[in-house]
Amino acid sequence: MTAAQPENTGFRARVAQIRLAFVYTAKRDKAFVPILALVLLGVIAVTAFLVWRWGWWWIPLGVLLAFMGTMIVLNLRITRAMMREAEGQPGAAAVIVQTMRGDWRVTPGVQVTTQNDFVHRVVARPGVILLAEGHPNRVRSLLAQEKKRLARVVGDTPIYDFTIGNGEGQVPIRKLRSTLLRLPPNITAKQVNALDTRLTALHSRPQMPKGPIPKNLRNLRPPKGAYKALRGR
Repeated sequence: MTAAQPENTGFRARVAQIRLAFVYTAKRDKAFVPILALVLLGVIAVTAFLVWRWGWWWIPLGVLLAFMGTMIVLNLRITRAMMREAEGQPGAAAVIVQTMRGDWRVTPGVQVTTQNDFVHRVVARPGVILLAEGHPNRVRSLLAQEKKRLARVVGDTPIYDFTIGNGEGQVPIRKLRSTLLRLPPNITAKQVNALDTRLTALHSRPQMPKGPIPKNLRNLRPPKGAYKALRGR
């Protein structure tokens, strides 16, 4: 009994996380429940046909397909709900990257202004990525400052920079994930760790401005563990 307790606790925690993700998505995406219902009805119809044609042993497959369909729809719609909620929110880019699958070392607000302009630093397999949010003219200056500071440390490691927004040459927040995932892997996982350590030592992490920003960042996050549960980790 004692040996099985950790596994049982982990299963219960996973179920609780999925339930929270379901509630989070349903509250923010009115299409989520109807789409999920259509998917499940389709699975039920296919399973019923298979059972009628070849026997009851197809029922376990139908249950598995229903579960997989639910997870796929939930994963897609929770991402959509989060992107919609993040649109136009200060600091949203850092939160989006922090929820991405893989090793993305995010340091929010390495450059900030009192007008809610931000540059966030990300260290990952592509190299160093700078994400700017705010007025284009102001963040252009912030990006130049941060690149100059990084040049002393990163060496030949590529530095990418993106400005978040809907204007020309900018990356919409809803496309940020796909944009970053298309970047080529230029450094190894070991180099990511070493580079992140050097950059952390370069300067202490600046504090983000006081006021509504920390609250906004908290509100943008899905329930704790939601993405972990959906990824099956």
